[in-house]
Amino acid sequence: MSKNKVVLAYSGGLDTSVILKWLLEQDYEVYAYMANIGQQEDFQAAREKALKIGASDVFIEDMKKEFVTDYIFPVYKANTIYEGRYLLGTAIARPLIAKKQIEIAQKVGAQYVSHGATGKGNDQVRFELSYYALNPGIKVIAPWKNKAFLDAFKGRSDLLAYAEKHGIPTKQTASKPYSEDDNLLHISHEAGVLEDPGYECEESIYSHTVAPEQAPDKATRITLEFKDGLPVKVANLEDGTQKTDPLELFEYLNQLGRENGIGRLDMVENRFVGIKSRGVYETPGGTILHQAHKDIEGIAMDREVMRLRDMLAAKFAELVYNGFWFSPEMEFLMAAMDKSQEVIDGEVTLKLYKGNAYPVARKSPSSLYNQDLSSMDIEGGYNQEDAEGFIKVNAIRLMAHKKIVNGK
Repeated sequence: MSKNKVVLAYSGGLDTSVILKWLLEQDYEVYAYMANIGQQEDFQAAREKALKIGASDVFIEDMKKEFVTDYIFPVYKANTIYEGRYLLGTAIARPLIAKKQIEIAQKVGAQYVSHGATGKGNDQVRFELSYYALNPGIKVIAPWKNKAFLDAFKGRSDLLAYAEKHGIPTKQTASKPYSEDDNLLHISHEAGVLEDPGYECEESIYSHTVAPEQAPDKATRITLEFKDGLPVKVANLEDGTQKTDPLELFEYLNQLGRENGIGRLDMVENRFVGIKSRGVYETPGGTILHQAHKDIEGIAMDREVMRLRDMLAAKFAELVYNGFWFSPEMEFLMAAMDKSQEVIDGEVTLKLYKGNAYPVARKSPSSLYNQDLSSMDIEGGYNQEDAEGFIKVNAIRLMAHKKIVNGK
């Protein structure tokens, strides 16, 4: 009788290495799957490790370009920020990882998929909602919600002891008493010493950005060009470097952001499961892109469209954060966002300097800005006397309210 097959989302770290071995002990045939979305990882070493533990095969999928074009750019053209601060670096990646995992499960004929996300975090929700949306018949093995697994592994010391017993190499050290999630868009640092929100994050924790005070004393000036709300070209006005390929463009924004100390965030956020958590994030290229995109919208987007889009953007961010990427409501919102971006074309000039990315000039063929109309020196077709009636009409309800209050 053939064994049940399972595709495990494998990182090469302690947790998923133990899970791989544990699944083998439960008599599953395990296929390890690694998504290359720009994280710093020795994929060959991880492959060899998974095969040594007992995986039947290891799939390493390079999805960096798809990550940029189909996930990062669509979310950023919606100006999507969770709780007004977080640029969704981890959340955006999870549906892409899950999509490829389901494809591999279909390819190898696996009835099961598995992941190493804990039962307290957001990723378990993001992965599993995506699995079920893409393949309603799939079965999910989530060890950190499995009683037998929880009874065997009550903490990190149990994982380490199990790894030592089974000859699984580990890289756990006291030098990094926290966890990280790394991809092309950002790196997050959380848990461990960072669980105390009053603990000031040490400089040694940061890895994707220089400290703003250590960044160059001279500003880097760049232009970022947009078409339909998507970045299509970046140009460094200091040295002439230009990038137009989506992946190369975003990687270059990351480089510029890293060098200028841009994109750090330290916050306490609300997880979907109802727990508050502290996260320290570095999103260098994404921060530059976000600032530039907001700025080009200022000149090219209609005021009322912007107001509606901003209302929808909050819900969009919530759906991304909570794991509803593959949902009918997301399809609806994505269509609305696409429509709002049809005339968001043009070029923004930014200065990158010591932790800041601030726009200093912009131009657009779709510009709604009328310099004569805005001028304090030129009438420009605007009759200032008309403003008197405009103000009086808007004051009617205010005066009525005052009369009622005075009459009490």
